[in-house]
Amino acid sequence: MLQLLYTLVLRLTLPLVLLRLVLRGLSRPARELRLGERLARGVPAPPVEVWVHAVSVGEVLAARGLIEHLLARTPTCRVLVTTTTPTGAERLHALFGERVAHRYTPYDLPGVQARFLDQARPRLLIVIETEIWPNMLDACAERSIPTLLVNARLSARSARGYAQLGRLTAPTLRRFALIAAQGRGDARRFNALGAEPERVRVTGSVKFDVADDPERERRSAELRAHWGEGRPLWIAASTHEGEEARVLAAHRRVLEHHPEALLVLVPRHPERFDQVAALVETHGFRLARRTDPDADVSEAQVLLGDTMGELAGLIAAVDVAFIGGSLVPVGGHNLLEAAVAGVPALVGPHTFNFAEITTRLIGLGGCDRVADSEALAARLTDWLAAPERRAAIGANGRAFVEANRGALARLIGLVEGYLPKG
Repeated sequence: MLQLLYTLVLRLTLPLVLLRLVLRGLSRPARELRLGERLARGVPAPPVEVWVHAVSVGEVLAARGLIEHLLARTPTCRVLVTTTTPTGAERLHALFGERVAHRYTPYDLPGVQARFLDQARPRLLIVIETEIWPNMLDACAERSIPTLLVNARLSARSARGYAQLGRLTAPTLRRFALIAAQGRGDARRFNALGAEPERVRVTGSVKFDVADDPERERRSAELRAHWGEGRPLWIAASTHEGEEARVLAAHRRVLEHHPEALLVLVPRHPERFDQVAALVETHGFRLARRTDPDADVSEAQVLLGDTMGELAGLIAAVDVAFIGGSLVPVGGHNLLEAAVAGVPALVGPHTFNFAEITTRLIGLGGCDRVADSEALAARLTDWLAAPERRAAIGANGRAFVEANRGALARLIGLVEGYLPKG
């Protein structure tokens, strides 16, 4: 009964969802919206062996190693990846080109999911992180398609929300043949919500298995030379609305002690680039944009990172990284790109999306937490004046990553048992 109500609500809100999508995509060519795909109409999905669902950029990056394994496993393995966001689609194409097929995620309505599966005919569905769609899973169960939830994470906050829908959540979770959880806390929360314990395994986070970039040091040196040799550099990565103003307030305080400091400001969502640029100028800072080839970054106080796919390289080039989504109650983003590059990281009070990783990294001295904008400014001022301390914190972060590698190999070992034979 509850699932019928869920489906009815989706049907009633679908026109509003489509309208919102069109309005958000006004700056993009209509062909990039590909609205028909979200209803499994228009160009049909190609027949494949494996369907991987990765909602956006973070999930695409998390799935990268697994997709590479699928493609290398056999030359005839056909993989379809669905994403919900255009940025996820762009990142997927940058990584794999035409080696994998891509479609936008079909809406979770029974008829839409049925059409999509009739087109793609996958023999396995692999869902990345925490995308739990009841009608998608039901449609796969009706066709005897095994479904796996991998690199799965579930914050305490999200678990409380799912618990309120217990009569829908528990049977939906039992549709998964395997839930490969990032941590023990995630596994406990999945079990408490009704997942079958024998199907829940702890594999760790595949984000620890990010490949080391042999070109990182050279590119970092080039960026630093372009931005101004010897000047203090910090990045605010993956920031959200309401957070940039607090970051800029912190930067003003930093400039009082480090007048040559440069803030590299990278909003999480590309549709906000122009809005954030206007905010920077309203606050009176000299602005340069990464996409402007004529910008004089040496004179800028804020560099807007208005590109896609560059974040890891930008983080590696600075002295200190602040990880966004944590000064506002979004839940924070991945700290590991800073840790793997040996860059000391700061986070705000809201890190429930990566609670376990954040707590462990702080405990090992590879990261620190600040309460607000003033505390962020104070910590940045101290760290930017202390290169030896920064090096020690960065080394702790890098050691943390190295000690936790191996999740991808464990995950592949489990997934192999479900891959199509022949």
